[in-house]
Amino acid sequence: MDDVFKALADESRRSLLDRLHARNGQTLNDLCDGLDMSRQAVTKHLAILETANLIATLKHGREKLHYLNPVPIHEIGERWIKKFDRAKLVALGELKRQLEKRDE
Repeated sequence: MDDVFKALADESRRSLLDRLHARNGQTLNDLCDGLDMSRQAVTKHLAILETANLIATLKHGREKLHYLNPVPIHEIGERWIKKFDRAKLVALGELKRQLEKRDE
């Protein structure tokens, strides 16, 4: 689980996970598109995400497709968040979003 927390600690890696969540099965070129990051940097971030088992890859011809694996994030939720009352956490999260939106 330490690898998962390490991987999630970086904003760039969370951004890559968000992109895979929005459209799963992307190539390295797809993931690099529109990012202010070198191809090598994206490759290193993807390697860390793969080590943490947050993504899986599949070769499709000459392309390597990247897929989100939500299981480790679910396990974090089960171990660290489930013990708290989920309804209260949802309410607090919504309050936080509303306050942040108001401050913009």
